Amino acid sequence: MQISGAVALVTGANRGLGKHFAEQLLSRGAKVYATARRPELVDLPGATVLPLDITDPDSVAAAAAAAPDVTLLVNNAGIDTATGLVTGDLDRIRRELDTHVWGTLAMIRAFAPRLSDGAILNVLSAMSWFNYPGHTAYGVAKAAEWNLTNGVRLELAEQKTLVTALHLGAADTGLSDYDGPKGDPAVLVRAGLDGIEQDRVEVLADEWSAHVKASLAGDPSEFYRNDE
Repeated sequence: MQISGAVALVTGANRGLGKHFAEQLLSRGAKVYATARRPELVDLPGATVLPLDITDPDSVAAAAAAAPDVTLLVNNAGIDTATGLVTGDLDRIRRELDTHVWGTLAMIRAFAPRLSDGAILNVLSAMSWFNYPGHTAYGVAKAAEWNLTNGVRLELAEQKTLVTALHLGAADTGLSDYDGPKGDPAVLVRAGLDGIEQDRVEVLADEWSAHVKASLAGDPSEFYRNDE
């Protein structure tokens, strides 16, 4: 798939990775629908701004009606409530799943019928494959979203829809409370869009994601011992 001439819809485009996606898509010659729960915060000259809450079925339906020509869906919107599983607030855990799993699925179901020969890019995480104290609800949600991506890819193969999973570690967007090294969001986003143009079903955007995935073949105790 070529980005130039594509019609893309980006969720969570008001800041962070979503804003980078919209900017780079525009620079590559795509028409862009930039969506956000608070559309007044979207500052992207050249983009068509739409309100969208992916956890609200009516909002998803309205966005699908307003953007009938989409050929590339970028599922970027997400949250991290920094909630644990054993004693954490259940409503916060449900918010994680409602956003990353049910919200992503709602978007795919709404747009899939028009994505024959098009593409879907799901922004996932290295945490699809491991978990981290204080953010275990997020890890569960991303693991579920990863296999959701795999399932959707199988179901949409007949209509030739490319479904790409973009995995990345912490990004330097100001939205993470992680104190360690963070990747350049422009570089991470570029890797995802390059992956779309290369028809790749999975993109490991940084060394950390590649390291985590490679560790899956080993004993989990070794991974957590080495990465404490």
